[in-house]
Amino acid sequence: MASRVVAFVVLIVGWLSFAGVVQGEERPNILLICVDDLRPELGCFGKDYIHSPNIDRLASQSRIFARHYVQAPTCGASRYTLLTGQYGPADNGALFKRATRIKSGAETVVPSMPAWFRKHGYRTVSVGKVSHHPGGRGGNDWDDDGQPEMPNSWDRHLLPAGDWKHPRGAMHGLAHGEIRREVGKMDVFQSVAGPDSIYPDGLIVDQSLQQLDQLAADRKPFFLAVGIIRPHLPFGAPAASMQPYRGVSLPPIPHPVRPAGKTTWHGSGEFMKYNRWKRNPNTDAEFATEVRRHYAACVTYADSLVGRVLTRLDELELKDKTMVVLWGDHGWHLGEHQIWGKHALFEESLHSPLIIHHPGITAGGQATNSMVETLDVFPTLCELSGLPVPDSLDGVSLTPMLADPAAPGHDAISYKRNAETIRTKTHRLIVHRTGEVELYDHTTTEAETKNLAMQNEALVKELKARLTARLKR
Repeated sequence: MASRVVAFVVLIVGWLSFAGVVQGEERPNILLICVDDLRPELGCFGKDYIHSPNIDRLASQSRIFARHYVQAPTCGASRYTLLTGQYGPADNGALFKRATRIKSGAETVVPSMPAWFRKHGYRTVSVGKVSHHPGGRGGNDWDDDGQPEMPNSWDRHLLPAGDWKHPRGAMHGLAHGEIRREVGKMDVFQSVAGPDSIYPDGLIVDQSLQQLDQLAADRKPFFLAVGIIRPHLPFGAPAASMQPYRGVSLPPIPHPVRPAGKTTWHGSGEFMKYNRWKRNPNTDAEFATEVRRHYAACVTYADSLVGRVLTRLDELELKDKTMVVLWGDHGWHLGEHQIWGKHALFEESLHSPLIIHHPGITAGGQATNSMVETLDVFPTLCELSGLPVPDSLDGVSLTPMLADPAAPGHDAISYKRNAETIRTKTHRLIVHRTGEVELYDHTTTEAETKNLAMQNEALVKELKARLTARLKR
């Protein structure tokens, strides 16, 4: 207990010297890096077959949240919770629904995280896929200025489309401007020789570096959000990122069998629509390995892009004035439960990386195994920046864990349209709208392969109550 008190005091002193809890330009900058479909498939999360030196370097100076869970296994709903700090709709239109409420003026809508920082004197800029649509706009090609996904939030919200013509083209773009027009004619993976800029993310990071230069010259503190699309489908990355995985053996896929009974399993519809050369990874082990290698190449590509942003932060001498958050918007199945995608309420869909760095951190590089949620990022950044925390947020600050990795966490709640789940230290309960339940024991090797609900009715009742209480809070 004494060591925890000392650690907390050290953290408080760090905040006072770093953030100063003051107004205006002395507040810390914030760099939020969002990576799409990123599993905890990184060296710093114990995956030694993954080449991720830049994120690993950031992690060595940060707190690694090894048990971070998202609220929804889909991009739009998960990003809603990150950017609002609240539970919300379970679909990809979540933020656009919020924008409609704001436009109608029919009810009070709590400011988003960037809007809150903007209100308190920050310059707010997003580049790439930060909300659900890259560039943060609606319309047929996602470039209609009259349809902002997050009204009143960004001073600038940008998506350099280049040869991909528009944000919709960039979202699923392959090398040299290839746009997804007929999904069945687009290869599910690809590796092409060339620089970062032959894929859309290269342009996103080029623009992010320009924005960093511009923000560094401004007298205001900044909130810069950079949204990297890879490793989202299709798995396209420069050949240099694929090189570490050519011919490399990968660990076996854990519990690769389709689950029995009522579950949130699905048939990997998005993945299966792409051109797979008539091969199925669930029945073709060699093809499954190739898919996993190309996913890994996309992770390495994303890592190289993160490295470019962090290098520019150093070059501008902003490292000691900037908090950095790296966040994956949800997980992604690579054959577990015979799923190749997200959209399920299994561990692989909901467990994603979260890394938080601030210059006053102690014991950098240590991981916390305490459970946390995406909802917790908003109040954490407020507290670290010396801003008031909006009363309506559903998350809690993670500053105790930044001071002491052993500080306790809390249950994690997630949901999709037809089911909800609660993850505790030891179990996962999934409750379907039809009334069926799944209970899994994570203290056993069977984990999420054996439904124990019938044998543990008392625990099911207890966890149902905890789930309901959290969602009604």
